[in-house]
Amino acid sequence: MEDARNVQTGKKRVPQAGAGKDTELAESAWVIILFCVACGAGIGAVLPFLARLLLKLPWAPLEGPAELLTSVPEPALTLGTVAVGALGGLLLGLFAVHESLSVRVSDTHLALTIRDSTQKFTREEIAVLCRDGKQLVVLAPDGMELAREHSGLPWQRLADTLAEHGHRWAEEDPYRAEFRRWVPGTPGLPEGADALLRARAKALKSDDDAKDARELRRELLRLGVVVRDEEKRQYWRPARQN
Repeated sequence: MEDARNVQTGKKRVPQAGAGKDTELAESAWVIILFCVACGAGIGAVLPFLARLLLKLPWAPLEGPAELLTSVPEPALTLGTVAVGALGGLLLGLFAVHESLSVRVSDTHLALTIRDSTQKFTREEIAVLCRDGKQLVVLAPDGMELAREHSGLPWQRLADTLAEHGHRWAEEDPYRAEFRRWVPGTPGLPEGADALLRARAKALKSDDDAKDARELRRELLRLGVVVRDEEKRQYWRPARQN
């Protein structure tokens, strides 16, 4: 497998005025919030219609709540459900903004910020950055995975910004072919890794355990195992390449 240090991006750095300054990329908080509010209000607007449709069926679940909802006269019913939906969308939007990734790039450093936590790397620590589905991956020269974060940033803009500051970019993980599907009892794993992967598999089944899944990923990296997910399936490879 070709070392990540030899990945060719096909992009040349273009010198320009102010290129030495930091560039920060982040999803627009207003766009995220307005989108969530609009979706919430839309769901609230159709809720009375769905409740009435539900009551026309010969048998339906939640019949009691539907009758209670439709007992409210119009237009108070629709206005109320739209308002509640918009409020729910606002809360969801604020949560999404908190969970969104921002990237600060300079000629010498890279910083990833998410959930009020920032990871900083020097240019010498980074061999290549790449995209893996909806995730941004940062790789060290020896193949160690430094970071893997979900990203909603425009990929082409991110790639161009990194190239302008002299960082290497690849369209996919150069070690992707090295990943193997994990099943309980997989041979070749370091001691203790199989137990961590079992615990992480349980965490992946519940959206409430996303924090546990992240912590278990870090524990696996300490044991020398890189993990990537496809839906609820886990794939692994050795963290360092010879």
